[in-house]
Amino acid sequence: MIKIHHLNNSRSQRVLWFLEELGCDYEIIHYTRDLETNLAPETLQEVHPLGKSPVLEDGDVKIAESGAIVEYLARTYGGSKFSLEPSDDDYNSYIEWMHYAEGSLMLPLLLRLYTSRLGDAAEPLAPRIQSEIINHLTYSAKGLGDKEFYAGGKLTGADVQMLFPLEAMNASGGLEQLPNLKAYVERMQARPAYLRGLERGGEYSMGPKN
Repeated sequence: MIKIHHLNNSRSQRVLWFLEELGCDYEIIHYTRDLETNLAPETLQEVHPLGKSPVLEDGDVKIAESGAIVEYLARTYGGSKFSLEPSDDDYNSYIEWMHYAEGSLMLPLLLRLYTSRLGDAAEPLAPRIQSEIINHLTYSAKGLGDKEFYAGGKLTGADVQMLFPLEAMNASGGLEQLPNLKAYVERMQARPAYLRGLERGGEYSMGPKN
């Protein structure tokens, strides 16, 4: 059976959502962030040297990095349902959004998170970080346009990847001026599979608010 090493309030929530979309049986091994530092517990280093989550185990296969996990699951258990083939018109767009989510969009969000802990010392960096966030969110909004999904007219791994950073921005009110992204987040969060993954995963502060 598939095992997911799952840390609360982390990227591994997207993997639980995707497993529910795929209809896979899986076991969750739960880890909880330190209440003071918000860091992952040291026990995760016994699973992966970086001490990060998610980590997937599937028989002899062991994979870290949520993007790699999503690609593996789509290829192994999804057939062509949640991915696109090189011959598909939207294939290059699918690949771009799959990797853009972590490769580009997450960077300024993480910079803002880390520098926020520096107090006044971070003030010189704040305008540049904010301009990068606006730049990337504008790009993401334009890329989605009025479509329901990011590529291929269906839910794919690209959406699974893109949702996490957009959820983070939505939770802080950062999508109020980008209604198509806000509506996109709300659509994804209303999916039955998403809600099942949320129920199994536990605490997740960026999920839908009652």
